Amino acid sequence: MSTVADISLRTARPWHWPLAVAVLLTMGSACLLAGWLPIGFSIVTVFLFAGPHNWLEARYFLSRMPGRWGALRTFFLTGIAGVVALTAGFALLPWLAERGSWGDEGWRVAAAAWNSLLVVWIVALVQIRSRQNPTFDATWSIPIGSIMIAAAWLWPMEWGLLLVYLHPIVALWFLDRELGRQRPAWQGTYRACLACLPLFLAALWWRLASAPSLPGVDALTLRITSHAGADVLGGVSSHLLVATHTFLESLHYAIWIVAIPLVSFRAAPWQLKNVPLARRSMTWRRALAGVVAAGALVMLLLWACFLANYPLTRDVYFTVAMLHVLAEIPFLLRLS
Repeated sequence: MSTVADISLRTARPWHWPLAVAVLLTMGSACLLAGWLPIGFSIVTVFLFAGPHNWLEARYFLSRMPGRWGALRTFFLTGIAGVVALTAGFALLPWLAERGSWGDEGWRVAAAAWNSLLVVWIVALVQIRSRQNPTFDATWSIPIGSIMIAAAWLWPMEWGLLLVYLHPIVALWFLDRELGRQRPAWQGTYRACLACLPLFLAALWWRLASAPSLPGVDALTLRITSHAGADVLGGVSSHLLVATHTFLESLHYAIWIVAIPLVSFRAAPWQLKNVPLARRSMTWRRALAGVVAAGALVMLLLWACFLANYPLTRDVYFTVAMLHVLAEIPFLLRLS
């Protein structure tokens, strides 16, 4: 018994206290601010961090794109085509609805159709990935995908709202995979802290379950509450919904702006010497440098637009941001 205990002690991953303090302090602070000042915290976090987190996320994807696709060509082409097509369809839905004078039923059908295409695309990526990696089990994808499509037609608006709340959580998964690759000794501590996330959510829901809905009737407050699902879940306090979404979104921003760059980037984000695509040729390096510079300019432009017209810019941003939401899916499958 003593020998087994000795081996267990030697192989156990050490507890990383600075990481634990940082993760729990971030979760606690975000939970407190989101519950106390949901609208204000949402406005500030989106204004400050929406642009930088998109820029750093794009920079991360560049670092994870292989220099030559080879056998991954079909996977990446399917991924890129799906991201572009689905984002365009998502952006066109309001315009088509306005021209076609859709009623509520028309909106539900359009949402269900878009959600179904999203599921089909994900299942296709999973199947392609399984052919490239024999250890990747895809037997579950078609039956689960069929159930999800059925749910998309039964509850189209609720299904779309689920995507809003699941998207921030995906960042937690990305960080876990990166820790496994770059800092395996930290992964156990991170997962233990991550197990506290349901406790923070439970505390938020317990505190705000019976809270009155947010009182504001201005355009910005209505946009924020609508994005959090107040129009879909009418029986739930908008205070609770906005606080929950803002809490998760702030964790999402913290991971992409602070955690993943610290763990994954071996150089400053604007330096491309470690990016596989940049090593293909000087032409590729210059092209990628142009992409990174253009992204930085877009980030500055986004801040200027927020200052000029925050409500309109927020609407446009959360429509265009579907691009990066969808782009995460192929890269997450690639890391699996």
